[in-house]
Amino acid sequence: MSVIAEFQTPSTAFELGQILRVEQQSSIELETLVPLGEGTVPFFWVYDSSAEPFMESVNEHSSVADATPVDEFEDRTLFKLEWDSQQDILFSGLKASGAQMLSATGTATVWEFEVRFPTHRALSDFKSHCREADISMELIRVFNPTKPGGRRWYGLSEPQREALELAIEMGYYDIPRRCTTKELGDELGISDQAVTERLRRAIVSFINHTVLHQDSARRN
Repeated sequence: MSVIAEFQTPSTAFELGQILRVEQQSSIELETLVPLGEGTVPFFWVYDSSAEPFMESVNEHSSVADATPVDEFEDRTLFKLEWDSQQDILFSGLKASGAQMLSATGTATVWEFEVRFPTHRALSDFKSHCREADISMELIRVFNPTKPGGRRWYGLSEPQREALELAIEMGYYDIPRRCTTKELGDELGISDQAVTERLRRAIVSFINHTVLHQDSARRN
């Protein structure tokens, strides 16, 4: 049975974290990973950061072929990164273990990952890989995917569940909306940007553990 692990690691501990350096007030969220030949093309959102200086910094790295903006909004920019992932020890360990990236978010100091491993043994092998490569990895939570109707939280962390429940209770998803992300942030004690990111991760995690989980089970 597959197992899902949430872990965090310093931004400086792996190649992609070093490439995607952001300022203290900024954050970054991996949107998707697209395999392309021997490499991997990530799409990622950068919040509250100047696009041009960030892009110049990313393109300085030898393993980067190109970094280009795809979409730009007032508070965030979507980038595409053509990058040689084979130079990244953390990502090579994930690939070797047959893992699937569910979500990844980063700041100037730390990245947090949610990853599905095919077995507990695969997770154990990945942890050994990180130790041998001197990659500092803090395991936050490990759990098995939950079938719909179960008592667990369908992959949601406690903060994600709290934010999602509060958003529903305060009418954030009503039409018209009855509250803003700033008001949700005031209740949760976090910034409105952090609320947006937390809700996004919660929805992605919920879909991965319900709708996509059912589709996968039917295919198998």
